[in-house]
Amino acid sequence: MSRTPKDGKKQGTLFADEFDGFGPSRFRPAEEVPPVFEVRGKRLSKLKRGTKKNAPKVPGVYGMLDTRGRLIYVGKAKNLRARLLCYFRENSRDPKAGKIIEQTKRLVWEQCGDELAALLRELELIQRLRPRYNVLGVPGFQRHHYICVGKSPAAHVYVTTAPSGNEQGVYGPFVKRHRSEDAARRLNDWFRLRDCPQTVPLTFAEQGALFDPARSAKCLRFELGTCAGPCVGACTRKDYAAGARAAKAFLDGRDRSVLRTIREQMTVAADEFQFEKAASLRDKLHALEWLDNRLSLLNTARNRNSFVYPLEGTDGQTRWYLIHRGEVQAVSFPPDAESAPRVAGLLGTTFADRPAPAVLSDVAVDSVLLVASWFRRSESERSKLLTRVNAEAACATFLSGRTPN
Repeated sequence: MSRTPKDGKKQGTLFADEFDGFGPSRFRPAEEVPPVFEVRGKRLSKLKRGTKKNAPKVPGVYGMLDTRGRLIYVGKAKNLRARLLCYFRENSRDPKAGKIIEQTKRLVWEQCGDELAALLRELELIQRLRPRYNVLGVPGFQRHHYICVGKSPAAHVYVTTAPSGNEQGVYGPFVKRHRSEDAARRLNDWFRLRDCPQTVPLTFAEQGALFDPARSAKCLRFELGTCAGPCVGACTRKDYAAGARAAKAFLDGRDRSVLRTIREQMTVAADEFQFEKAASLRDKLHALEWLDNRLSLLNTARNRNSFVYPLEGTDGQTRWYLIHRGEVQAVSFPPDAESAPRVAGLLGTTFADRPAPAVLSDVAVDSVLLVASWFRRSESERSKLLTRVNAEAACATFLSGRTPN
């Protein structure tokens, strides 16, 4: 049975008249007006003919509108013509593409200068418009979450979508909740931190005389050795706090020795033919390495990763992507005699020395991850990067009235 998408936010009718683009974008130069086009047709055969005749072989973003003019899907393409025609090939398209095109009565597209621009524009449109087929079947879409270290007297690591502001530490945002929850559970196990509800009373060892000695643990974790047992007075407040500080040090990136210790234990277990133990340690290591890598990426983006990325597009024009703290903040054409003052001002605004945010916003993190993925796939592109000083020097060349070399 087909399912009607209901996950997208409510929209009014978009582009009721002639399509003139998806609106403003911070991912293209202010003076750039992208070519746009639309094809209308009640039958797929008409949409296909119009697409085949008019869709260009260039990067861009496209949208599918239903009979009521509602945007139901947004996509990006390195080659708009090839990508759009795929929707009309019944034998090779996936079921989701078939459902989308069957409901489509208007196909619209907007050209982009290069593939990176198309990726950024698609992300921008999905975040802003949330077309229903873009969010359908994507659990947690736009529901970013955080890994937190709670407050004393018995802090522990947990996952939440809404930090209260009273935590010892907040890390993220993240987008794969099952992986975050797995990593949080393994941190609590390793540092022997509780994960029970706040309603469970705590009784530290130094308080033993004040309580009934016939106490029992509230869960099996104490018996398994993965919790220090603050509910049964099995640890002192000081010892428990040391474990919480160690977990926070790992999340802060100040002490990553837990990874080395697990690797060493895994090697010893394998050498002694304790394969089940080695496999368990391997799973623990993978979970914590994933978390460590993601935290390193976010930390690098938040504190460094500021540069200008010149990229020549398929249209022959070069664009400057102004990337600050891992996120594309603005896009401009390279300076010339006329635009140099404006570009210099944009550089100053973008790279202004402001304090780094404690955590990235949920919107920013998607952009950061997209940029990081782009440079992982295109490592050679890093050789093109300009520092802020280099970019400002290029502007100064025109401002001083000299012709650049």
